[in-house]
Amino acid sequence: MNPTEQEKNKALVLEAFDTLFNKRDYEAAERYWSPNYIQHSAHIEPGRDGLFNLIRNAPDSLRYEHQLIVAEGDYVIVHGRFSGIGRPVAWIAADIVRIENGRLAEHWDVLQDEATKAESKSGLPMFGDRFTA
Repeated sequence: MNPTEQEKNKALVLEAFDTLFNKRDYEAAERYWSPNYIQHSAHIEPGRDGLFNLIRNAPDSLRYEHQLIVAEGDYVIVHGRFSGIGRPVAWIAADIVRIENGRLAEHWDVLQDEATKAESKSGLPMFGDRFTA
């Protein structure tokens, strides 16, 4: 059974995120991000260089992990956690990526501070099956 285009796109995004955010291999990351990368995030300077520079300046403790990933056509949405970002709490993110010619071409995100158990009105964690704090 051949992987679908959506499965390939999901694998591409997860490999790209791990390469940049966890391994910090910028040379390898260039193969995943388009040189014409369009950045819609309010927290990141324009283009691929803006993203790479953000990570270069982030604490060494930065880690990314994903929980859920879905794809539709050329779009992939990943629900993940950015921890060790130099803030009091981790960010829970919904990252939306458009794939073009086998590369990440465009990005939007929705970021929210991770709630503690005491802060969670639902009593459920925002990420995973247990609270980290």
